[in-house]
Amino acid sequence: MDKFTLEREDSVLLIIDIQERLVPVMKHKDQVIKNSVILVNAAKEMNFPVIATEQYPKGLGSTVPELLDLIDKENIYAKNSFTAYTDEVKEALKSLGKKKVIITGMETHVCVFQTARDLINDGYQVYLVKDGVASRTKDNFLNGLDLIKSLGAVITNTETVVFDLLKVSGTPEFKVMSKMIK
Repeated sequence: MDKFTLEREDSVLLIIDIQERLVPVMKHKDQVIKNSVILVNAAKEMNFPVIATEQYPKGLGSTVPELLDLIDKENIYAKNSFTAYTDEVKEALKSLGKKKVIITGMETHVCVFQTARDLINDGYQVYLVKDGVASRTKDNFLNGLDLIKSLGAVITNTETVVFDLLKVSGTPEFKVMSKMIK
């Protein structure tokens, strides 16, 4: 059951390429940004790390302001490869010593898929937040989900992640997070 259980002590949030010039062409972009913001706030509230990537920022712009304002700039890595599992991200993850990677981002069938594949291949457990990823088309989104599930990732959603990490109600963390999810 370990594969289906998130523990904040062993988790990291990875946000892949939610960028200014990429977002406008994505289906469900508002949902992806909203849920990624919830998850970043959960990470801050529950004290687990956040890493983000930007695909060719010169052309696609920075991470959207809603997220950029919440993420430490030193934890945002520029890349040109489609996978977000670059040497820099690999080193960052290794230094954190966490094995459960919660993923949101764009596009599900390209950068998110390739990252999930590379993480799983390197021994990480991947939790793909279904309502936190997007592609330009529904078919590509669904194909990306299918590919990632076939790799062995857990397909989950924002609320399941948050409440699995919280474990119990009635705590100060629960009160903060339940307000964000409403």
